[in-house]
Amino acid sequence: MIAGWAIHYTWLMLTGSLMGADAQTISDGFDALLAAPGLMTLYHTLFIAASALIVGMGIHKGIESGLRIMMPALFIILLVVLAYGAINGDMGAAANFLFTFNIADLSLEGLATGHGAVVLYPELRHGGHYGLRRLYAQQRVADPHRLCGRHRRYRRGDGGGPGYFALVFGAGLETGQGPGLMFVTLPLAFAEMPFGALVGGVFFILVLGAAISSSISLIEPVAAFLVERFDMTRPQAVIIMVIAAWAMGLLTVVSFNVWAEGTIFHSLFGRSAFDFIELLTNIFMPVGGLLIALFAGWALTQSEVMKELGASVSWFKCWRFLVRFVAPAAVAFVFLRTIPQVDGYLIPTLGALLIVGAFAASQRWLKNHDKQLNNSAQAAD
Repeated sequence: MIAGWAIHYTWLMLTGSLMGADAQTISDGFDALLAAPGLMTLYHTLFIAASALIVGMGIHKGIESGLRIMMPALFIILLVVLAYGAINGDMGAAANFLFTFNIADLSLEGLATGHGAVVLYPELRHGGHYGLRRLYAQQRVADPHRLCGRHRRYRRGDGGGPGYFALVFGAGLETGQGPGLMFVTLPLAFAEMPFGALVGGVFFILVLGAAISSSISLIEPVAAFLVERFDMTRPQAVIIMVIAAWAMGLLTVVSFNVWAEGTIFHSLFGRSAFDFIELLTNIFMPVGGLLIALFAGWALTQSEVMKELGASVSWFKCWRFLVRFVAPAAVAFVFLRTIPQVDGYLIPTLGALLIVGAFAASQRWLKNHDKQLNNSAQAAD
């Protein structure tokens, strides 16, 4: 849905519709967009269709061809935004904001936010790589590493923080305004800049490129799983994923207008569909990261890990201890501490230790149980 907003503002910028507009006009325009379910549904459908087209065409005609065009194009756009930000923005303030470390700024809220990013971006990246490698096995791509490398370089196209924040600070804007910053305040800044229509259009194209990359990374691994597990054709799997993604997106579209209040989500959860989906995301991302860490630490064998990491035995032992105990406990602590109803540090600490300890005890019990079954079977033989 938010990618659909980027489509809307790309058009407005490139056509010069916002040039000379004041703050009230741009703010009213954004409110009008949120109040138009038909228009938002159209943009949402266009974005989902574009993602489906790229994934549905497979590696050669879809993903590889798309990345071959989009990766260099986004790289050029990123350079344009960086250059423009360096010339007309405040690059010093942007660098200070992004790269200066101040221990006094550390907080659990910041840890939770950082944890969300740490979980999200590797999941997107490795999800995309997993899907591409599954396609490699099915379609016999000559070099999967080349394609995954291109996807990885493409994912870097959404890392234009210095140029973005240089424009923000150069216009005297605040960084914590959420969607209002990108779709209200920044368009106002672009409207007052030299060549602002072109730079604004290029900027929102960059946003769209990052969104398309994330969309491919989310759709592809599930589509590959459906093809492998349920013997579906690739078009069938992509259609199922696209319909599910489109339907979920519709919930967020109508939550800003026709379902803004008085819905079943407000009755049951006290929030809109958009806020409820955001809540689920904030829950399942750290829980997913916790489960992945536990699986990697307890289910993967020593030979599998050492083969993948190319590590020595001593390094493997250190890695396994960290992944089995330290990482899950830290993730569980941060997650529990950010729950609004949980105060202090005692409950999150005990909860984290309980989760990791219970899982470790269950694994030891299962191991002993399997050993007893094997001994019984051998004795019976």
